[in-house]
Amino acid sequence: MARDMGSLAVADPAPPAPAARSAVQQAPAAPLPEVPPVSSKGIAHPPRPGFGTVGRRVVVRANHFLVKVADNDFCHYDVSISPEPKARSTNRVVMSELVKVNRATSLASKMPAYDGSKSLYTAGELPFKSMDFVVKLGKEHREIEYKVTIRYAGRANLYHLQQFLEGRQRDSPQDTIQALDVVLRESPSLNYVTVSRSFFSKGFGHNDIGGGLECWRGYYQSLRPTQMGISLNIDISSTPFYKSMPVLQFVWECLRLRYNKQPMADRDRLKLKKALRGVRVETTHQQGKRRIYKITGISSVPLAQLNFSLNDEGQTTVVQYFAQRYKKRLECTAWPCLQSGNDSRPTYLPMEVCQIIEGQRYPKKLSPQQVTGILKATCERPQDREKSILEMVGHNNYSADRLVQVFGIHVANQMVNVQARVLPPPMLKYHESGRERTCAPRVGQWNMINKKMVNGGNVQNWTCLNFSNMPTNVVMDLCDDLARMCNNIGMVFNQAPVTEIRSASPNHIEAALRDVHVRAPDLKLLIVILPDVAGHYGKIKRLCETELGIVSQCINPKSRINIQYFENVALKINVKVGGRNTVLDGANVIPFLTDVPTIIFGADVTHPAAGEDSSASIAAVVASMDWPQVATYKALVSAQAHRQEIIQDLFWTGKDEKGNPTNGGMIRELLMSFYKKTGTKPKRIIFYRDGVSDGQFSDVLLHEMIAIRKACASMEQGYLPPVTFVVVQKRHHTRLFPEVHGSRELTDKSGNILPGTVVDTKICHPSEFDFYLCSHAGIKGTSRPTHYHVLFDENRFSPDALQMLTNSLCYTYARCTRSVSIVPPAYYAHLAAFRARYYDEQGSSDGASVVSGGAAAGVGEGGAAPAFRRLPQINDKVKEVMFFC
Repeated sequence: MARDMGSLAVADPAPPAPAARSAVQQAPAAPLPEVPPVSSKGIAHPPRPGFGTVGRRVVVRANHFLVKVADNDFCHYDVSISPEPKARSTNRVVMSELVKVNRATSLASKMPAYDGSKSLYTAGELPFKSMDFVVKLGKEHREIEYKVTIRYAGRANLYHLQQFLEGRQRDSPQDTIQALDVVLRESPSLNYVTVSRSFFSKGFGHNDIGGGLECWRGYYQSLRPTQMGISLNIDISSTPFYKSMPVLQFVWECLRLRYNKQPMADRDRLKLKKALRGVRVETTHQQGKRRIYKITGISSVPLAQLNFSLNDEGQTTVVQYFAQRYKKRLECTAWPCLQSGNDSRPTYLPMEVCQIIEGQRYPKKLSPQQVTGILKATCERPQDREKSILEMVGHNNYSADRLVQVFGIHVANQMVNVQARVLPPPMLKYHESGRERTCAPRVGQWNMINKKMVNGGNVQNWTCLNFSNMPTNVVMDLCDDLARMCNNIGMVFNQAPVTEIRSASPNHIEAALRDVHVRAPDLKLLIVILPDVAGHYGKIKRLCETELGIVSQCINPKSRINIQYFENVALKINVKVGGRNTVLDGANVIPFLTDVPTIIFGADVTHPAAGEDSSASIAAVVASMDWPQVATYKALVSAQAHRQEIIQDLFWTGKDEKGNPTNGGMIRELLMSFYKKTGTKPKRIIFYRDGVSDGQFSDVLLHEMIAIRKACASMEQGYLPPVTFVVVQKRHHTRLFPEVHGSRELTDKSGNILPGTVVDTKICHPSEFDFYLCSHAGIKGTSRPTHYHVLFDENRFSPDALQMLTNSLCYTYARCTRSVSIVPPAYYAHLAAFRARYYDEQGSSDGASVVSGGAAAGVGEGGAAPAFRRLPQINDKVKEVMFFC
């Protein structure tokens, strides 16, 4: 590993920076101060090479609030609580009681800030280095005694923080930033429900989203080191909570079941068990007594059949026990009973005496209807969102918080104004046979009127399968209209199907697909009208793409089918059969792309939904297969251990059947494919990596860069093309607002900032190479800019060159005539990983087909990984085209 890190630190000489567009040449990047010293941990991230200058200058407002800190003495103490509480909330109760009892004496009247776990901070030292305290909680007969040890750990280094903010120190002083963060979070942590970095309260607003759930409003809060200093990033957020209600009411809202003296069906019982597991309830049958239980399961037999041992009195039924002990006649005896505790000695809780406690977040996967409900409740236009954020800041009133004052922290109450630039859109090239050979997008949009695809695909052998209730004549008309549209915009599409269009029942999907494969073995495209009831798409794609080798285009019978719909479907079909819709015009003058053969990768890992603890994570890597156009991509997918973020199958070594050494992996296969398509090996690699959080930067970069290096070296000795590794982040809370809402010069139709707006000053990293880019036009709500952070750069990109390239690529997304919000290779990787989830979910339930990492013949970079089900291979006929679009 040390040898690999050494080879990364000394990069091959990069090719000279190519000539940029005239706009870039006329405005060279502004130089930065001398590069500060770097940390010895991992691979050093490149310093910012300057600031971009291309584009029309504008001012935007960002939801960042400047934080000033007095030169104070921040002391850090370790906290240990014994016995360790099971819930983090209990930690806070213990510490609150400790402070209340001891503040005036042992704590020398200090007001501490506590992180809810093992860290405590004070402004100034406590009068001891280590001290033990005893805290008693609970009532007389159920009292628990906790021993709390507070031990001095060190001081927060404010000087180090200042040096980092000024760009003189590269190591981020996370301990100091954490201390400030804990102080600012102390008050809301005590008053609101905390979920990660967000705080929620029913008082901020709530909406019913169905299924026994409601959406609570709240706010996200995070301290970030930026060029302007420490910034408090605040945004409005929402999340689902269980409604506080009787469990019987929850059963009605969740399953649409009312008690009718009939047993509950097994499928409903299992749904309810999944929905309520882990939920806390209080019982209502004991007047004046509040008992709280955590649901661990649901009985497999009805309440009437449940019995248990009652001390020395022998067996009794739950129904008899409630009648004798509580004078409570239970009614819902045909339904199962809730259980608390372990399976060997459960506590039985009849549903009719249980009430769900308020303030419990729902952590599981939401239904499509619930997702729609949350989006409706939270979707706010930019002007309204900015107002909501400012109102929340005013409500929090940080300056009046006594603890914040004690620590000498001041938070501004107005958003920061930031200098931004609106980058020009690229010119797009279409086929010369169309009336319009080039197109200049306007506000992130254009259309196909008078244009023909730059490379239209050829589809002679196609047919259609209809699984919906759509009449045959309507299906035939739809296919005829779709074929006509494909021909009109540049494809060569046979107007007649190669075999008759047939309809089949959704119950016989597999048989119908296999039948059409036999009737038309050389099918270039299969159009599938989906069933009227959702839930079959994944099965169709799995069969077509992994078993039968059929490229398919699904059509939802409920869609509004019009000219625009046919145009969008035709765009998808064209790339699925090997065509290209459009390419960047003037491709011979795009810096860092057209001077030498360049391959652009996109990579992403999708993880299972919350609550699915055994499913594998899916990694996908795509790479451009055409140069210099960069419009056609090939995708590879791989399963890996549950919630593993580092991609394991980028490169592997092993032995073939004869025992000879062999190499493989997704990077190597894509490099080989590029070589076969273009006749040359790439001399530059640009790697866009999606889905990595700040805390994972070092690990992901180290392991994945080593894999890229090894994959290159395995092709030819000494082959080490320069690599630029860029993380693409969409899950952040920075929002950019126009300086003047409603201004035609500053906003699009939705009221959002204009597509192409880029920010690389003030709210960005103090010394590293990052920028925010809003490359798309808003449709609904407030646009979220994408954050691009360069972790490795042997190509020595200038800020303008990387920003312009990234923005231009966003106009080449194949599925629509709009610029998109994230760079297409990362977008395609996300689509491919999401598609592969269907392959995994349809796998055998016995888990017999299991691998331990890497590929069949070798071991991944991370060594042996926990077992997971291997994905079925994508058929060779399918994986050479953009099947994932």
